[in-house]
Amino acid sequence: MADRALEAEGFIAELKRWRDVRGLSQSALAGRVGYTASYISKVESGHQRPSREFAEAADTALHAGGALRRAFQALGAKPRAATSRPTPAPEPSTSLTVEHEDTSLYYDGSVYRATQRRRLFNGGSEPITSYLIRISVDRYPGDPERSNAHYRENPLTWDEIQLNASIDDEPLKWRVQHDRDAFKELWLLFEGEDGRYPLYPGESAWLEYSYTVGSDKWGSWFQRAVRLPTKHLSVQLDFPAELEPAVWGTETTMTATGNPFRNPIRSSTEGGRRVFSWSTDEPPLHARYRLEWKFRAKTPKEPRLNGTADTASGRMQAIGIVQEGDPILTTPARLFSLPDEAEDARRVVAELNSAADRAAGIHPFGKGMGVAAPQIGINRAAAIIRTPEGESITLFNPRIIEEAGSFDEQYEGCLSFFDVRGMVPRPMTIHVEHTDIDGRQHITIFERGHARLVAHEVDHLHGQLYRSKMRPGVEPIPVSEYRGTGQTWQYGNASQ
Repeated sequence: MADRALEAEGFIAELKRWRDVRGLSQSALAGRVGYTASYISKVESGHQRPSREFAEAADTALHAGGALRRAFQALGAKPRAATSRPTPAPEPSTSLTVEHEDTSLYYDGSVYRATQRRRLFNGGSEPITSYLIRISVDRYPGDPERSNAHYRENPLTWDEIQLNASIDDEPLKWRVQHDRDAFKELWLLFEGEDGRYPLYPGESAWLEYSYTVGSDKWGSWFQRAVRLPTKHLSVQLDFPAELEPAVWGTETTMTATGNPFRNPIRSSTEGGRRVFSWSTDEPPLHARYRLEWKFRAKTPKEPRLNGTADTASGRMQAIGIVQEGDPILTTPARLFSLPDEAEDARRVVAELNSAADRAAGIHPFGKGMGVAAPQIGINRAAAIIRTPEGESITLFNPRIIEEAGSFDEQYEGCLSFFDVRGMVPRPMTIHVEHTDIDGRQHITIFERGHARLVAHEVDHLHGQLYRSKMRPGVEPIPVSEYRGTGQTWQYGNASQ
């Protein structure tokens, strides 16, 4: 048994790492690959040798880009001599390394959303308090004059980028270094409204940031540059299948220019999406990996809801928001048992943030926004709220225990029936009891616009839609008649 576990050690480590990268439990992975959770547990403990079929299914489900296939092929193989691939030694001054960089690019037919996650390790002797990132676009690669003219007339703006950043799920601030028409450079500061989060020597943390760029400014290519010593690099491109995408890649190093990728790009189709995945280990420092694509079909078909083309609700449905009429929206959500279910809770929050990013990519939310787990088909008591000021609020098992102050009426929208807006009376102040990821109980007071946002999401978790809160005889109005899009709610001399 010990020999079997030792033989499979590399595959086991790779499988665990990719589950961590994708945020999947053994049970969740089992559901995706058609194996039992017990089988996966035995594989990871070394009591069961993985089959080729399982390795291939797990590689596809985890979008590992061939990493698990390669690890399986290496099972029982004798150690190889050092590869001839040139791998420059880390620069002496470099104390920060990347244990894994995982980047995904999601395209909905008009907007790209890039999300980059890096597992950083501080191998130095001093705490690290910031990280430099770059956002660069080129609509017409190979024609710099045309691109320069395009961005002079249509510069990339901070408002449209909608940058979000966090370290181990703690929201971060940032400081702009360079601001040009097609290039942004900024320092992510390891601090937020609630504290500072330095990365101390010997520690690792997941740094994540995402941004949005419209297809009018994003060219049909995506490049990853290796600027720090990196152990693992993976890229995922997620396109509408109806566009019939084709993807290829080239690698540029210090010693070679424009070679094809050494590892094949894997692809799969699910739920109307075509996903391309690629990964590599120990990429050389200063290497550049460029993925390019073309769409064989001209444009995606218009999203439809109940036979109606291209409605506001149809667009939300197209990005995965459950629509009114689904029983999950009128069913009280199942509570979390925390901290026992902390892993599941974190995974649900990651899905909520991903849905919020997609929604923000197709609609401006001047009043802030929120998403509850039932709205993405998950019957668990979790919700996120993004305030107009940029604050991110996460709630587990929330319930309103007290209402205070007067009531006011404001128009609200709901992603689950986004074609209308309804005038809803809400208390100006609410006291909310909720649980944190470690199982501690809290009571938080929310006021004005923040209270309205939170109350809306708490209602979702208790199986209620805002229609049930409207005064008798009052009906929602069509969104075409609503004039408050992109504006904040008004409260006398203050607004939220």
